[in-house]
Amino acid sequence: MHETLIIVPVTHQQRPGPRLSPSGDTSDMEDIVAALVPRLAHFAGVARTEHVTRAAGELRVPQSTLSRAMVRLEQDLGVDLFARRGRTVSLTPAGRSFLRSVERALAEIGRAVEEVRADADPAGGKVAFGFLHTMGSETVPGLIRAFRADHPRVRFSLVQNYGEAMLEGLRAGELDLCLTSPVPDAPDLVGRRLDEQKLRLVVPADHRLAGRRRVRLAEAADEAFVTLEPGYGLRRITDDVCREAGFVPRVAFEGEEAETLRGLVAAGLGVALLPPPAVPRPGVVELTVTAPRAVREIGVAWLEGHPDTPPVAAFKRFLLSRRGRLLSTTPPDL
Repeated sequence: MHETLIIVPVTHQQRPGPRLSPSGDTSDMEDIVAALVPRLAHFAGVARTEHVTRAAGELRVPQSTLSRAMVRLEQDLGVDLFARRGRTVSLTPAGRSFLRSVERALAEIGRAVEEVRADADPAGGKVAFGFLHTMGSETVPGLIRAFRADHPRVRFSLVQNYGEAMLEGLRAGELDLCLTSPVPDAPDLVGRRLDEQKLRLVVPADHRLAGRRRVRLAEAADEAFVTLEPGYGLRRITDDVCREAGFVPRVAFEGEEAETLRGLVAAGLGVALLPPPAVPRPGVVELTVTAPRAVREIGVAWLEGHPDTPPVAAFKRFLLSRRGRLLSTTPPDL
């Protein structure tokens, strides 16, 4: 037997509640959405069963509450969703159209719930992890391999970028953790130093300094430099170290990736101050800088006060446990 909804006679013009104005005012639409969302699952339940008592039982809400919710839903929309003929309840054309959209929306919400629960699963969740381009070939794969020895089902969303972009990714909630240089010092971020990496002066194979193993950076004061673009941490370090050596580098080319700079050096277009490569590149010689001290600190950063899911917390503990040996895969100094 079909159940009759509790009806409050209201004409289309009399129905109260937020409604979209003819101009499509955005604030009106936001009000409508805020009012409708809590009632969508109730509407779908009644629409599927066409029976208020049965829907109330499935949804575990009182029948009277469900009936009033449907009436209020129609009032808010200003549209009749149900046709009522005696004791029969059925969807109107507008109700059927609305149901299709509601079911898609509820299914999307269900998928989102499953996704965030899966991401927070201690055993098989996800970590959004950012790192510098220069750490992508060996350091990060080695770290993830070591971590997954004890956490084999944890998934990673990996992002390679320069330091400032990754810090903005933390602030925007796009990243959980990032490896960056220099270690950030900002009130909304937490940074922990993990290791340091010696920088080398990279020169062409036929350069006047190529026969040396070590060099003072001041000896390259008259050289053209190829560097990363402004905004990159390594560019800032290069400028600072050169200034400490007593000169401002004459920049001939700027790039976005260290191996591209090595290619420019190999082509004889300048020299560069770079971290060690994962694989030696032909056409260049890499010299240890004896003075001034040329290093870059590598650290891990995260957003202050941001709650960690279990997999993020586990990976953070793992990274912090690698202090002093994060770059163990880096080739030894020449």
